Amino acid sequence: MSDKKSEYYTRPPKLGKWEGFKQFLWNSETSQFMGRTGSSWAKILLFYVLFYAALIGFFAAMLAVFYQTLDAKKPKWMLDESLIGSNPGLGFRPMPPDSNVESTLIWYKSNDRGNVQYWQEELTNFLEVNYKKEKLPHASNIENCAGKQEPEPGRVCDVAMDNKWAPCLARDGFNYNSSIGGPCIFLKLNKIYGWKPEYYNNTGLPPNMPPHLKEQLQNMNYGPNEYAHKFVWVTCEGENPADIENIGPIQFFPSAGFSGKYFPFMNQDGYLSPLVAVYFEKPTRGVLINIECKAWARNIYHDRVDRRGSVHFELMVD
Repeated sequence: MSDKKSEYYTRPPKLGKWEGFKQFLWNSETSQFMGRTGSSWAKILLFYVLFYAALIGFFAAMLAVFYQTLDAKKPKWMLDESLIGSNPGLGFRPMPPDSNVESTLIWYKSNDRGNVQYWQEELTNFLEVNYKKEKLPHASNIENCAGKQEPEPGRVCDVAMDNKWAPCLARDGFNYNSSIGGPCIFLKLNKIYGWKPEYYNNTGLPPNMPPHLKEQLQNMNYGPNEYAHKFVWVTCEGENPADIENIGPIQFFPSAGFSGKYFPFMNQDGYLSPLVAVYFEKPTRGVLINIECKAWARNIYHDRVDRRGSVHFELMVD
């Protein structure tokens, strides 16, 4: 009897690490691979296949239902109902290097070719990527709107960089290498789907509007067929008395505002955001100038803290 008991309680032989690993991979006595028999592996694989198939199917069904509520060309929430709101801001180009991402300073030496080249390339790349028709999809939907109040139905207006923009053209180096004049800085109004500007006329002008723009609007012709006043106007000024003294004369190309023919933005194929080039004719050299540019329409409200309807940057030319 004791002999039979000793047979049942005999310990298995102690295996080395390599022998134990080989037995774990394949145990010929139990026909187990990595601790499981073939039927056990089949059951667990079948479980995970069915589980993940059901999970993927559920996710795909929820995604399909979600996409039924969206329009590929139109946002679900617009204007005041959206997070972006109905008060567009301004952006400027060229931007400082990525290594100084929080900076808004445009600082260069006009006699330093390498220093100037960075700013010129930034502007060239920005214009070629976003405004060169040969490289744009849906270019056939873009038309020349010169002399028109609005484009043809279903089409959009071109932003043609012609001689009217000089000296704010790539061929002129955007005037960054001038030994006398200052640079060209491009302004762009942020796109808001469905937003329409409410244009100013000669009445109800805000008290904080710059005198030169106020005078221009008061003297403008507002006939029934006249659309020269249908602009989102742009002004740029020094923020402080010292900045006002050092900023010098300013010109805007091709005009001092964004034409109404570009609004509203409805995500049209080939749409081009209008641009205004600000040419600083003769800023004081070697001085940091704080500049604030504002967009003007009756439904654009300005807030310097939140940069609503405006943009701030600094300019320094050595």
